[in-house]
Amino acid sequence: MARISGRTSARPWTRPHDWAEVVLGAVLALSPIWFDTNTAATWTMVVLGALIVLDGLVSLAMPGAVYGEGVQIVLGALAFISPWVMGYTEFTGAAWTSWIVGGLAVIAGAAALPLATAAHRMAGQH
Repeated sequence: MARISGRTSARPWTRPHDWAEVVLGAVLALSPIWFDTNTAATWTMVVLGALIVLDGLVSLAMPGAVYGEGVQIVLGALAFISPWVMGYTEFTGAAWTSWIVGGLAVIAGAAALPLATAAHRMAGQH
């Protein structure tokens, strides 16, 4: 198992988990272009997708900000449950996109949490 050095995990714009979050958010925000939706689905997917992108960019710029990974997990969970809550499960493409992107965002956030914690600790040691 490779050891993650403080310098590597603390460098801005280098963490793949956060880049994945940006891509996932963009896919969610843009997916109403590709799939049939209703107004609630479109706005939910665009807003949550944009928030996921924004959180990913903040996490990329500030790799020691542990709260960003928690925000990502919450946004991913909201994206996952949104087809049921906002009533767009009948729009199969939109619903599956929300479920997949939401689940992957939660996984990416949970996987990035130890890296963010290590970067935060390293920043506190200087």
